[in-house]
Amino acid sequence: MTTSHNQIGKPAQNDNRGEGNGRELVAFRIGEQEFCVDIMSVREIRGWTPATPIPHAPSYVNGVINLRGAVLPIVDLAARLGFPKTQPTARSVIIVARSQQQLFGLLVDAVSDILTVTDDALQPPPDMATEFAKQFVRGVMALEGRMVSLIATDNVLPQLRDAA
Repeated sequence: MTTSHNQIGKPAQNDNRGEGNGRELVAFRIGEQEFCVDIMSVREIRGWTPATPIPHAPSYVNGVINLRGAVLPIVDLAARLGFPKTQPTARSVIIVARSQQQLFGLLVDAVSDILTVTDDALQPPPDMATEFAKQFVRGVMALEGRMVSLIATDNVLPQLRDAA
C-alpha cells in the first residue's frame, strides 16, 4: 500500500520546510520493482500515448510523440535498464522529464507515490552492482520493507544522442 506522500529518513527536529532538508521524488513501478526520479526533473506525468516508431533507433526508444507541437522521444525505461520491454496498458504513464536542456518521456508501468527523503536515507548503489547499473542508479533507499532505486535521469539520454 502506498500513500499520497511519504517521508523517509530521520525526521527533522522542527518542521522548517523552507530549509531544504529533504528532496521530493516521484516513485513509479516497472514490473514488480519500484524506482523514483527527482521531482525537479519532472515536467509532467501523462497517460500512455502510442508512440510513432523511429527507424534504426536503439531498442529502448519506443518512438516519438507530439507534445504540444514538440517532438518528444519516449524511452522505455525497463528496456533501458536491461529488463524486458514494457507492454503498455491503460495504467502505463509517460513521465516527461528534462535533462541537459532536452525534454524526453520515460515509459513506466504506473506512478505510485511522491516521496520526501532526507539525504541520509539515500545510500549509494551496492558495490556488487555492475558499472552499467551504476550508470543509471544514483542511489537506493529502504521504504517500508521495499527497496526503491533513484534513477539518474541525466544518464538516460546521452546514449540516445550518440545513436542518432
